[in-house]
Amino acid sequence: MKTVARWMLAGAMLAGTGLAVAQRPAKVPELAYQLNEGQNLNAFVREGPVAAHLLLRNGTDPRILVAFPAGNSGVGLWFEPLARAATWRLEQPPHPTTAPGVVGPQPAIVIIASIEAPQLRIRQAVLSSIRFLRDYQSVGRFPSEVAVDPVVTDNTIRWSRPRLDGKPGYLLQVRLLSGSIRGGALVADIGRPIRMEITASSGEAPLTGLAPNELLNARAADDPGARNALRFLSYREKFLAGSWRFQTYFGRDTLMSVRLLMPVLQPQAIEAGLGSVLARLDARGDVAHEEGIGEFAVLDRRRHGGSGDAAVLDYAMVDDDYMLAPVAAAYLLDHGNAAAARAFLDRPLVSEGVPGTTAPAGKGLVRNLRFVLDTARPFADDPGYARLVAIGKGRLTGQWRDSEEGLGRGRYAYDVNAVFVPAALESAARMLRAGLLDRYMTAEDRAALARAEAMAAIWRQRAPQMFRVSLPAAQAKPRIEGYARSLGIPAAPALAAIGGDPLVFHAIALDDEGRPIPIVHSDEGFALMFADPSPADLETYVTAAMRPFPAGLMTDIGMLVANAAQTDAVVQARFTPAAYHGAVVWSWQQALFAAGLERQLARRDLPPTTRAVLTGAQTTLWRAIDATRATQSSELWSWAYSGGRYRVVAFGAGKQDVDESNAAQLWSTVYLAVQPPRRLRSATGRR
Repeated sequence: MKTVARWMLAGAMLAGTGLAVAQRPAKVPELAYQLNEGQNLNAFVREGPVAAHLLLRNGTDPRILVAFPAGNSGVGLWFEPLARAATWRLEQPPHPTTAPGVVGPQPAIVIIASIEAPQLRIRQAVLSSIRFLRDYQSVGRFPSEVAVDPVVTDNTIRWSRPRLDGKPGYLLQVRLLSGSIRGGALVADIGRPIRMEITASSGEAPLTGLAPNELLNARAADDPGARNALRFLSYREKFLAGSWRFQTYFGRDTLMSVRLLMPVLQPQAIEAGLGSVLARLDARGDVAHEEGIGEFAVLDRRRHGGSGDAAVLDYAMVDDDYMLAPVAAAYLLDHGNAAAARAFLDRPLVSEGVPGTTAPAGKGLVRNLRFVLDTARPFADDPGYARLVAIGKGRLTGQWRDSEEGLGRGRYAYDVNAVFVPAALESAARMLRAGLLDRYMTAEDRAALARAEAMAAIWRQRAPQMFRVSLPAAQAKPRIEGYARSLGIPAAPALAAIGGDPLVFHAIALDDEGRPIPIVHSDEGFALMFADPSPADLETYVTAAMRPFPAGLMTDIGMLVANAAQTDAVVQARFTPAAYHGAVVWSWQQALFAAGLERQLARRDLPPTTRAVLTGAQTTLWRAIDATRATQSSELWSWAYSGGRYRVVAFGAGKQDVDESNAAQLWSTVYLAVQPPRRLRSATGRR
């Protein structure tokens, strides 16, 4: 009873006894669009300090969720399962407005929606950090400290509270326009849908959106869906990884997206991305993977005996540490000009990784290069698998396949060791030769960087071969047949693509004992983008990826990111079409592979046979990409096989899917820069 009283008081403080939303004059917001994906109806809006993503979930498990880039915060309302599926109708899309908060008006949205259901019984409301909403959606739990009870007045139910530290907080209000509130349920009038006005608000500090003239140049593709998603996710302070589930900084996502989008980004946008990464380096030069901000940071610091709301930065990933140098070098040496490069490097950045310090961006970049050299030196001095860069002890994640099973429980990831470490060393050597970082280096730094090129050569020569897998056709083919049978897909195209040749590919990772984990994977795209493989290796490994699944990765609806046919049944069960990094299609991985193929074909040292393999791969890949153009701004998708072909299934639509896809994903917008070669544009319909 005390809890109810406390939150009734907080609700009155926040919104008064009857919430009055301040309506703005009707006008078109600077950004507003809608997107249906699987069971989710998504609507995005941005106008001044208001930025929000509304998600209405259809089907038998309806929910209302609003995610705000401000503070990576959100409000969500989950309902009990329905006996029959119901569909939402969005009658008035999100309208930017303001709502009363604990210290004054705060950004809000208001919508009108209806749903054909006899009743919606409330299960749980969560108002807090998106990370806590994400946890509740996936595992049904959230911190008790952020719980809040509703206040019901006539036909209105409201959840509201300040942030845990007393700062402006969160509001979710549902006012029924048709129906009634009875016993913890929204009940329809006979013969009518439940119709409601929904108001949602977050008092977290808003971000500053990049204006259109600060974001894309004239070379960007005319793709409204990708442009909308990129605008919603782009801010002067940082890029957001994806919405609704990852509305904040992620180092890897930022770096890969900036690199692939670089040809069409304005300098302000590139520097916003690079600056956000450099500002979050730790004292060693380690790149931050993710930031915990807003109420997540408040609660995390309290639980560890601290206080305040300074960002909590996660440095557990290892791939992003070696991405920064290649991406920075591409901008500073290849895409910009010397004056702009020096101006950027001189710019002071407030470091969130080392509170209370301010240093030029160039100093941070040197700190990262120092980290790269220190961690790469053991293998360069004595090449052996145990001296490769490993993911952290006790962890199953350490690179972009950051679900628990994504690396097949491997310890040494292919992409990190065969591609990114040598690429970072080569980029360090390039920047040293250009004199770009002279003013930020010590004599010790110069001496260390002088070894970078030689170290890179050792890594390039010795690391990739440790991941090489070669299986006789007589061994590989029965496994392909059995795996295809278990998935209900044909094996004949895959078997024909192998013929009598050995199946050769790079393992996804090495295990603790240095043994290759024989999963065919899409990370060859990193080698195409950040390395210059020999013609023989290009032919071998591009062919391996482009074979029909389940010999390789290709399907009618895209390139899968993993194929576990050559493993045992236990491992295969972890790489299903319902697994986050299993036999599914990730949009940006296809774009990476396409951009890498284009980069390799620009080389002048390739023989005609190699060029033929690469151009054939381009044709096959772009055909698959264009077959799913409507979903390419999504994070990922799954598939079903029927009627002799694959068809797209939205990830998260199936009951067995471990999670759900973001409707707007930063690195899925990279097709604004990654386009088919001219010879294929008429066939794909792109210009």
